[in-house]
Amino acid sequence: MSHLSATDNDAATSEPESGGSIQQRTYGLLREMIEDGRIAPGEKLLEAQVAKSFSIGRSPARIALAALCADAFLTESEGRGYLVAGKATSACAGKIATLDKLELAGEPQWQKMYAAVERELCTRVLFGSVRITEERLAQYFDVSRTVARGVMARMHSVGTLSKDKGGHWVAEQVTAARIGHLFEMRRLLEPTALKHAAPHVSRAWLQAVRDKLVYQIAQDRRGAVEMDEAETDLHIELLSHCPNKEITIALARTHVLFVPTRYLGDPYLQIPGQLINYAFTEHLQVIDALLAGKPDQAAQILQDHIREADTRWMLRFEIVSRMRQPELPSYLTQL
Repeated sequence: MSHLSATDNDAATSEPESGGSIQQRTYGLLREMIEDGRIAPGEKLLEAQVAKSFSIGRSPARIALAALCADAFLTESEGRGYLVAGKATSACAGKIATLDKLELAGEPQWQKMYAAVERELCTRVLFGSVRITEERLAQYFDVSRTVARGVMARMHSVGTLSKDKGGHWVAEQVTAARIGHLFEMRRLLEPTALKHAAPHVSRAWLQAVRDKLVYQIAQDRRGAVEMDEAETDLHIELLSHCPNKEITIALARTHVLFVPTRYLGDPYLQIPGQLINYAFTEHLQVIDALLAGKPDQAAQILQDHIREADTRWMLRFEIVSRMRQPELPSYLTQL
């Protein structure tokens, strides 16, 4: 099972490798290359090589390689890098693998559309419930209805959209009560999931996540992209190692809380910058406790972190209460 599980495997595109985070896409592409023999057993993969070949940063390359190692597609080399698992021929043993040049960080059309609609909905549901119309959505973005339908289906899979009794697609209003209930679920389940997951998480993966957090804190790089990655690493990727799948299935309902994090620059979805700094520090403390072999301490830090995250999320209601709702785009109708 992949240690870089995507939120949803049904991509709204005919190019499955374009879905998910950059590290997920890197993982998927490298795994495919290993499985179909383009990268042979015994050949070596280097972090810098993967980053350069795929035009991505070293952090996602490092995390993808660590995940492939954890899933037994790679083994750590005695020197640097990773060796492809399996019986190696003398010609391949220790040879640096050849990777095609790919712009993996490129963003396909449907993904740009998805981000725009997701951001719009995140703002709207703070004011009230809205209905989304497939035909108007396709017209607004000048895409086929098939693409629009795929985007809406993907949003449904992660809980952003649902269907009302009449079969219409709607995004229901987010209330303080609902947010409170979701955070209560997280406080109850995530610390337990973390303790269960701890024995199954590779040290290489944890160290890669720690290195990324330390770099981002030191360089003051804690924007929406970095925050989204940090939330995904800790609350989704790490906890996916929990062997109790009933817990992880239940927690999937709370992942909708992370969506506004992708749009911290939005005037309606922002939270104060200093509070974001605190969140990164809290994430680092959890990872450090796990690396120190103290899962109980990590679970307690995580529970405190979730309590603080609840407070940070609720600030959005205070912010929008002082703001006027912008005009609705043509594909949305206020309910």
